[in-house]
Amino acid sequence: MPSDQNLSRIISDEIKEFAAETGFDSVRFTSPHGLKPNAEHFKEFLAKDYHGDMAWMKEKADRRSSPLTLWSDVKSVIMLGMNYGPDQNPMEILDHKDLAAISVYAKGKDYHVILKKKLKQLARWIVQKHGAEVKVFVDTAPVMEKPLAHKSGLGWQGKHTNLVSKEYGSWLFLGSIFTTLELPEDEPLNVGCGSCTSCLDICPTEAFPEPYKLDARRCISYLTIEFKGHIPDEFRKPMGNRIYGCDDCLSICPWNKFAQMTAEINYMPRIELTYPALSDLASMNDKTFRNVFSGSPIKRIGRDYFLRNIMIAMGNSEEPKFIPQIIENISAPSPYIRAMAIWALSQLMTQDEFRQLKENHISNESDENVRAEWLKES
Repeated sequence: MPSDQNLSRIISDEIKEFAAETGFDSVRFTSPHGLKPNAEHFKEFLAKDYHGDMAWMKEKADRRSSPLTLWSDVKSVIMLGMNYGPDQNPMEILDHKDLAAISVYAKGKDYHVILKKKLKQLARWIVQKHGAEVKVFVDTAPVMEKPLAHKSGLGWQGKHTNLVSKEYGSWLFLGSIFTTLELPEDEPLNVGCGSCTSCLDICPTEAFPEPYKLDARRCISYLTIEFKGHIPDEFRKPMGNRIYGCDDCLSICPWNKFAQMTAEINYMPRIELTYPALSDLASMNDKTFRNVFSGSPIKRIGRDYFLRNIMIAMGNSEEPKFIPQIIENISAPSPYIRAMAIWALSQLMTQDEFRQLKENHISNESDENVRAEWLKES
């Protein structure tokens, strides 16, 4: 009979083998303890309002402090990563101002669905094979996945606060399985970012007040996805043609020289999102938007906020050809679309053209934010 320690090692090796067969690219084990410093860091993040309008972070802050607050019986945490590495540099599209830059993770199918399906497949196998209890989590649950991944040796949290992997660079989706099995802990990696500040320096909106700290209120990913309001003027030009997310701090990381393209077909970019034209995306009505983005994380923000972002990108395009399409949106039902359409026109029209257009519209405008966009160019 093998000793408890040897048996535990055999089980962990079996889990890693089956996880690889299931489609996971990286697997490590850690304990549910030792996250107090990370919990304190998260409290500071909330105290400084760096979370912006993401109220759910504050509401569930206590549950993030430790895996034990979510499930008191957990003995080990299995951290799993799936590579979603792109086949090209995501920053290349930023030079093509008539095209839309969409974050790599959102170009394929919704990773929450794909990842959770595979996590459940692995979890069922663990229950059947070893009789253990399990709970499955993706990043919609209040789990400190990146600190746990760091602690397990899956990677480390870079200065941009995201996970960096030796094998996959910045491109890992994370999931976790809590279990009553007592598994041997993997060691954290003895590597890091060193003196490199590439991710901090490249941020278009200076969203990092210091290394390892992010002010989400200034982050383009937050502004284009999570923020449900009028995007402040100071961030519009830096947004460029980024209409959903931003990969600059991920793409620039030197560790990406070891990255490789994903083998998971569901994470590969859909053809219509590889080099999407702003004009095509702006022409979608609500039904078309929902059909095109069915099964995509983009669908969750809704057409109004999506079109709000497109108006900004068109305003940054330096392409007068977009003017007629933008004008169609200055009477849109959504004030967020109207306001950004006006801003976009102010960037593309001559002063005389814009002044004439304003005189025809401002008297009929009731929304103060939209009126402010008209009056700002007076």
